[in-house]
Amino acid sequence: MKARKTATKRKARNDSPAAHRADPMAKASADEMMTKLEAQGIKEAKIGGFDVDGVLRGKYVSLDKLRSALKKGFGFCDVIFGWDIADAVYDNGIVTGPHTGYPDAHAVLDPLTLRSIPWEPSVAALLCEFRDADGKDHPACPRSLLRRVVERAGKMGFVPKVGSEYEFFMFQETRDTLEDKAGRGLVPLDPGMFGYSWVRSGQDSELMRSILDGMRDFDIHVEGLHTETGPGVYEAAIQYDDALRAADQAALFKVAMKQIAHRHGLSATFMAKWNEKLPGCSGHLHQSLWQGDRNAFYDPKAPGGMSRVMRSYIAGQLSLMRELTALYSPTINSYKRYVPGVWAPLSAAWGVENRTCAIRVIGAGDPSAIRLEYRQTAADMNPYIAMAASIGAGLYGIEKGLELPAETRGDAGEGGPDRLPRTLHEATDLLAKSRAARQILGASFVDHYVVTRRWETRAYDRAVTDWELKRYFETV
Repeated sequence: MKARKTATKRKARNDSPAAHRADPMAKASADEMMTKLEAQGIKEAKIGGFDVDGVLRGKYVSLDKLRSALKKGFGFCDVIFGWDIADAVYDNGIVTGPHTGYPDAHAVLDPLTLRSIPWEPSVAALLCEFRDADGKDHPACPRSLLRRVVERAGKMGFVPKVGSEYEFFMFQETRDTLEDKAGRGLVPLDPGMFGYSWVRSGQDSELMRSILDGMRDFDIHVEGLHTETGPGVYEAAIQYDDALRAADQAALFKVAMKQIAHRHGLSATFMAKWNEKLPGCSGHLHQSLWQGDRNAFYDPKAPGGMSRVMRSYIAGQLSLMRELTALYSPTINSYKRYVPGVWAPLSAAWGVENRTCAIRVIGAGDPSAIRLEYRQTAADMNPYIAMAASIGAGLYGIEKGLELPAETRGDAGEGGPDRLPRTLHEATDLLAKSRAARQILGASFVDHYVVTRRWETRAYDRAVTDWELKRYFETV
C-alpha cells in the first residue's frame, strides 16, 4: 500500500503543528483516499485510539464505514476512559461512569496516520482523537493532550522534535503459556547477559529481519536495534520526528512488536521491571526545539553551545519533575525500576553525557545534534502523555525564564530535595497538588489522571502478592 507515502514526503522541520489536527477530511479528499485504497486491494480498515494507559482500543470497519468516518467521524463508547488497563470499571470516575451512562465519544480520524498493516495485507489502519459532546477535545484523550502542547509550542515559535528508545524483554512464550504460568518460570528468548551482542542478534536474525522490515512497512522508522544486558532483552531506537508523529510511532511500536513476536511464537514485555534481579526497561525520549531549519537549543556563543532556550527548557523540566512523575511513571511497577545501580535516575538532575542523571545533554556544541535525553521515563510510559508532560514542562521553563541549576558531575545520587518519588502513591499525591501541571496540561486531564492512578494504587493495596504468601503463609 502506498497511500502513506504522501504524508511521509512532508519536511518534518517545516511542519506546522496545525497540519496534525485530526479534523474531518473534506468530502473530495475522503473520496479520493477511498478510491486509492480500493485500487490497492484494501478490504477493511482498523481504526482506533489510545487510552490513558497507552492501550490501543479499536475495531475493524468496512470501507463504507471508513468513508463515512473520514467525513463525519464516528461514535466510540467512552468506557475506554472509564475503565483501567484490565477493563475494570473505575468506582471513582469523573469524565464518564455509571453517572453518565457511558455515552459514545465522537472520534475523529487523522488522515496523516494512514498506514498499511504488513501482517494484515488487505487492512489499512488509522488513528483517531476523541471529542466530547460539545465537540471539544475529550479531557481524557492522550493524543489531543499532546497536540495541544505542540500547538502551544508553535505559538511560541517552536517545533518540538522527539526520538524514542525502548528496551523490552522477549520470551519463548505464547499468550496462552503466559496466562498458564501467571508470569512465573518464563523462558527468555536468549540465555545470558549479552549487551550489544553481534552473536545473539545474528542467532535471532529471522526475528530481527521481521522486526526491521515489519516496522518499516508499518511506517515506524527504527534507526537502531541491538541486544541489551539481560536474557532476551533488546533496545530499539526510533528516528526522531515532529512530536505528534513521534508519539504515534512510539505508541504503535509496542503494538506492532507484540504482534510480530506472536507470529514467531514469542511474547514481548515493556514492563519497567519484570524481574527484581535484572535491569529494568527504559523508555528514553530525545528532545529538541526547532525554529525552521535551526536547532533552538544551539548557541555558538553559549557555554557548551547550550542556548538560553535549552537551559530554561531543562530548568523547567527539572523544577516540575517530582510533581509530574506520575505522568512519566504510570504504573505500580514503574517504581520498582527506581533502585540504585541500574541506570535509572533517582533525583532531578542534569549533566552532559551523564547517564546517572534524569536529563542527559547529548551533542553539546553540535548545532544539528545537540539535544537532551529524558531518562526518567521507562518502557511502560504512555508516549503521548510523557511527551506532553516533558515538553510542556520545558515550555513552562522558557515562559518563566528559569535558570538552569548547576550541572551534576559524577553520580547524581538519590537523596536531597530533588529526590524523585519512589511509589505511585507518592507521585500521585504530588501531581494532585500541582498547579503547574494543571497550567500546562489542563485541569480536566490532570484531575481525571489523578483519579485513575488512585484507583491503580487502591487495586494494588488490596492485592495479595506472591512475596507475601512466600514470606508469611507458614511462618506467622
